[in-house]
Amino acid sequence: MKYKIAIVGAGPAGYFTAQAFQRANNKEHSFSIDMIERLPTPWGLIRSGVAPDHPKIKTVSKVFEKIARENDFRLFANVELGKDVSLRDLREAYDIVVLATGSPKSKKLGIKGEDLLNCLPASSFVSWYNGHPDFSDLEIDFNCDTAIVIGAGNVAIDVARILVNDPSELERTDIAEHALKSLKSSSIRKVIVCGRRGPEHAAFTLSELRELPELDHVDVIFDNHQLNDATTRVDKLGVIEKDIRLNILAMKSIAESRKKGLKRNLEFRFLANPVEIRGSQKVEEVLFSSNEIAEGKIRPSGQYFSINSGLVVTAIGYESEDNLGLKVDGGRIVNIAGHVEHNVYVTGWAKRGPVGVIGTNKSDSADVVQLIIQNLKAPKNCAGIVSLLRSDHKVINQVGWDKINASEVIAGELSGKPRQKEVDWNRLINLGTIS
Repeated sequence: MKYKIAIVGAGPAGYFTAQAFQRANNKEHSFSIDMIERLPTPWGLIRSGVAPDHPKIKTVSKVFEKIARENDFRLFANVELGKDVSLRDLREAYDIVVLATGSPKSKKLGIKGEDLLNCLPASSFVSWYNGHPDFSDLEIDFNCDTAIVIGAGNVAIDVARILVNDPSELERTDIAEHALKSLKSSSIRKVIVCGRRGPEHAAFTLSELRELPELDHVDVIFDNHQLNDATTRVDKLGVIEKDIRLNILAMKSIAESRKKGLKRNLEFRFLANPVEIRGSQKVEEVLFSSNEIAEGKIRPSGQYFSINSGLVVTAIGYESEDNLGLKVDGGRIVNIAGHVEHNVYVTGWAKRGPVGVIGTNKSDSADVVQLIIQNLKAPKNCAGIVSLLRSDHKVINQVGWDKINASEVIAGELSGKPRQKEVDWNRLINLGTIS
């Protein structure tokens, strides 16, 4: 029996789900896959989320391209769920619908001044420097000497690194041209990463921390007293995750290393809880409450400090959007092991929340596909998405994406880059539309 599958979202979770279906093909059942993507381009966070100075992570796109070459796989990019097609219609047009839509919405601090100019979520900043067409016109003022990044995870480190490193280090990457130009004229020489909890609670991966000493143009600063206190707290707990100890050791190694006296500084401060962002119209200062840890609990110490800054980027997490009429809780679409309702399933960040690395999506998607197969009923006589779209809708299929991809790679080769991204919606559509 052959089943028609709609996968909404062409990021890692979507492609690994397609791969799991392809591997599940056998004599009893086979699967025809339509991948639906809102943007004119696929690859999700691999294209618009991974930092440009991390090219090795992006090589997973080769796996995606191999998946896309398999039989019974079709790409429908430039098709937005909720606008061009409804979830209800997809449910009727396919045997199974899998939402791999991620967690595109940034969490908010919920404090006074968060709406001031030059206070922006990391999702917007990351999309801007990665050439996401929705954010190519984002206005950011870099005419200040100090920027603050609020958050204690890998995204916070990525944002801070892009802000403070010498832009010459990005010239050979696929960073968007408009971003490189702006960063070259930036006055920022100091970035302070602030986390509400202690060093032992930071969500940095060890690989991200070990890269920091390799920044040739930046002095990286950790407070050794904060790290020693964290070590004491961890030792008292006895059994603790190995990764936490290794992270603290990596931070201590950086804290104790000899500084070069460089003009560019990246500083980490923990137990710093933002309570107000101040400024007349634009960000000028951030007020923090100093936290303390007592009996394993984080609480305000009653002391405050402020940092003058002209730019604030918040990197405190992501959550799924609730625009599909589905329940969202804790940053994810409410589901049971991936099953949402009827023939609708969910995978990736939309299923489990914004946790895990890219590889986590592979096992997660395999589990969801296994559940789907267990729940399969007799296939319907499905019409598929073509029957739902207007006749004049400009769909970018795999051949169209190949054209965009080739064009970007060729343009990049002329200047020694892996690619030069096209960032304009209309040009992307015109380039990828097959006449």
